[in-house]
Amino acid sequence: MNTPETIKIVGVVASVVLPLFNIPLILKIRKRGSSKDYSLTWTFGILGCLLLMLPSALLTPDIVFKVFGIINLVTFSIVVFYILKYHSHKPV
Repeated sequence: MNTPETIKIVGVVASVVLPLFNIPLILKIRKRGSSKDYSLTWTFGILGCLLLMLPSALLTPDIVFKVFGIINLVTFSIVVFYILKYHSHKPV
């Protein structure tokens, strides 16, 4: 296996794994029943940036950026859902 191919494979794996670190955040919010630690400005700032990056991610021939852009948008959208769902809830 040549070095550029290895670098590409490692990049694709990392682009899939990195957004999965949103899952512990989702589980923490669900377990606590509160998202008070997360501001809506932060939440929508990140979501806005991801949405603005999506067209570039979809059009690029770079598979690493494409996979990361799509998976990160999907997993962070779930984070946004739970932040909004639990934003005004009081923990039990």
